Amino acid sequence: MDIETQRSRPTRSGSRFLHPGEWAALYAKDHESKRKRKMAEISQALTASPVDVAALRRMAISEGGLLTDEIRCKVWPKLLNIQTDDLLDKPGAALRENNKDYQQVLLDVRRSLRRFPPGMPDEQREGLQEELIDIILQVLLGNPQLHYYQGYHDIVVTFLLVVGEKLATALVEKLSTHHLRDFMDPTMDNTKHILNYLMPIIERVNPEVHDFMQRAEVGTIFALSWLITWFGHVLSDFRHVVRLYDFFLACHPLMPIYFAAVIVLYRETEVLECECDMASVHHLLSQIPQDLPYETLISRAGDLFVQFPPSELAREAAQQQSQRTAVSTFKDFELVSAQQRPDMVLRRRFKEQLAKEVESKAVMARPRSSRFVKLAVMGLTVALGAAALAVVNTALQWAPKIDLQLFP
Repeated sequence: MDIETQRSRPTRSGSRFLHPGEWAALYAKDHESKRKRKMAEISQALTASPVDVAALRRMAISEGGLLTDEIRCKVWPKLLNIQTDDLLDKPGAALRENNKDYQQVLLDVRRSLRRFPPGMPDEQREGLQEELIDIILQVLLGNPQLHYYQGYHDIVVTFLLVVGEKLATALVEKLSTHHLRDFMDPTMDNTKHILNYLMPIIERVNPEVHDFMQRAEVGTIFALSWLITWFGHVLSDFRHVVRLYDFFLACHPLMPIYFAAVIVLYRETEVLECECDMASVHHLLSQIPQDLPYETLISRAGDLFVQFPPSELAREAAQQQSQRTAVSTFKDFELVSAQQRPDMVLRRRFKEQLAKEVESKAVMARPRSSRFVKLAVMGLTVALGAAALAVVNTALQWAPKIDLQLFP
């Protein structure tokens, strides 16, 4: 039965019909009711003794995420196991003196105008940019094993705008030593390895799209900025950025690469209708749509994480390094990451006229029934987001660098 037929049906009393305006009012009322119920559940989880972190993760993953920045200020620290009553004060002017990263951070922050709300007074924005610089430098100063990368400031500014300088510093420091740790190594080897999970995920779900991308030799460079900025650099609507941060903070550190995969899979028709060459496919995929169905994609990413967990894809991800793709050599990858200009690599590799065909394996997608078996074991539902199961069962399977205290 179509929607118009439903709208023309009488109410239970049979006394009258519901008109479109009345349907809209009922929908709004139902939406507000769900919102209030979720806010109450979040409040209950926060006031529980001890705090119900598992419930907060489910709230962050499920539809709508954490709803408001006020709630995020309370929940994000709990998701990262941060005590907010003993936050450190920032160092003084010495923070910027003789700091090897200061000039690069300064340049990147000055280019970050688009990350601030439109219409913000210049004086306020400039003040926030100074705070952004200090947060980054303070984290790097306290953790000399971490190395700054271009795009890091896109993540930091999100936390600054939501929770303020002092709390943002604590959140970013914990995040940098855990979820973002591999991006902050001296080399890009681990970042490249994480990107190598993208194609195996796509292959399991849609072998046709996978094979097309392999023939085009597009590689995974188009998703680099997505991954290392948690999509903060490529999404223009701040609401969508913080919604994704709710999701990623509540999940396994590899969840952003699953979300990248579902974006590609969502654009299946566009990909397959594109010219099968590196430059064309890269151009298409690197231009991320701004009107994505984010809630649907978040739910789908969670489903795929449960269906194809990282432990099952690790071997295939390792094998990606030997394949002739646009990121098959570390030299190319290091160049694009340093210059943030993948088109330079594309032009150079295109002129070199590398081999046009890559032998691809035909792996059928696994039946989805296994996902529902796993969900049933935990008593979860798809409506809550299958990623909730991934958080509970696989958080501790991540690389040894993850501090177990992050997942209380």
